[in-house]
Amino acid sequence: MIAEAPAIATAPSREAYRPFTAFVSRFKQNRLAVGGTFVIGSFFLLSFVFWLFSVQGFQWPYDPSATEVSAQLLPPSMEHWLGTDQLGRDVFSRMMHGARVSLMVGFVAVGISLTIGILVGAIAGFFGGWVDNLLMRFVDVVISFPTFFLILTVVALLNPSFWNVMIVIGLTGWTGTARFVRAEFLSIKERDYVQSARALGAGGRRIIFRHMLPNALSPVLVSATLGVAGAILTEAGLSFLGFGVQPPTATWGNILTEGRLYIFDAWWLTVFPGLAILTTVLAFNLFGEGLRDALDPRLKG
Repeated sequence: MIAEAPAIATAPSREAYRPFTAFVSRFKQNRLAVGGTFVIGSFFLLSFVFWLFSVQGFQWPYDPSATEVSAQLLPPSMEHWLGTDQLGRDVFSRMMHGARVSLMVGFVAVGISLTIGILVGAIAGFFGGWVDNLLMRFVDVVISFPTFFLILTVVALLNPSFWNVMIVIGLTGWTGTARFVRAEFLSIKERDYVQSARALGAGGRRIIFRHMLPNALSPVLVSATLGVAGAILTEAGLSFLGFGVQPPTATWGNILTEGRLYIFDAWWLTVFPGLAILTTVLAFNLFGEGLRDALDPRLKG
């Protein structure tokens, strides 16, 4: 009788670690962040659909710039879902078209600030020495100015317009990103893979953009999401003071501004744009918090 060979114990197979899958799994565990993402996506979708309608010459439900004297200050109804303003314009139509402008202001301004901040922070952190000291002292000087009043002064000197508002907000909001990137570069440049790239003769540009920058972007992405919310609030504040995007272009800020004169007679002119700003800023903040937690390397399993 032939004895059976003992069974060989096999180690349980471990599934390969997939960073993106792990990131999505951690992000989905944060329900508030998922809710914020849904709100942001909804505003994006609605603003895109209404933009397509306007490009095709189809204004639904109403033309946001069309005035009607007989429909002044009508409360919300089935005909005008969010009521009308002092010129008889449909508030819902203006809100939907204003969503595109407000979101564009936020993203373009943050794009400008990210570009400047990443370049300044990367150069300061990579080269160090007198370059780092010079750039960081310049950052300290920029930070020392009250940002909103600096923006207000520059916009007042220029002609308030859509592009001027975006550019000025972007040019004054890059200092935080520069500090984030500099701190990451100071840590990353001493790691083995960067030293190996130096030993192999890689140039400074290749080391910065190929090896260091991709590993330094996690805090920058979180900062960018919060920056979009801040830019939307800044645009609303400028519009409230009359220095933002000028009518007849609709933004949430100038809709809120026009409604302040009728706050007791037509509450919907301030409540609905105010809620839109509040909801969007809160959604971006929740999304940014969830993104930060999901990108935190200490949470990797």
